[in-house]
Amino acid sequence: MKTLQQILTYLIWTVIALLLGIGYMRILLGPNDAPKEGLWYLFHVFYNFGMIHIGLRVGAVIAILFIILDVFYLKKKLKNNKWQSFLTRLLFLLGIAMFVGGIHYILEKVIDVI
Repeated sequence: MKTLQQILTYLIWTVIALLLGIGYMRILLGPNDAPKEGLWYLFHVFYNFGMIHIGLRVGAVIAILFIILDVFYLKKKLKNNKWQSFLTRLLFLLGIAMFVGGIHYILEKVIDVI
């Protein structure tokens, strides 16, 4: 039962990380101003597809890094208070998201690898 609860907890954190990745791509790409009629409809569809596709990849990297950090470091440090451990994990997740977003920005805009 404890293993099932732990898998469910990591599944919830993974969903949050995936949403953070999609949110990051939404911030990076900006609003979708293309009209939904005519040939511009293809641009509209590709914009949404790209935002979700790349956002999920960025979110997956965030989730993997968070789970590795949680298994090897946070789980040992946070055992007493539920709210304190939740907030600490959330702050670490946001920190990892900012780190991954910064690395993505540097690789895309500065070094021009992506």
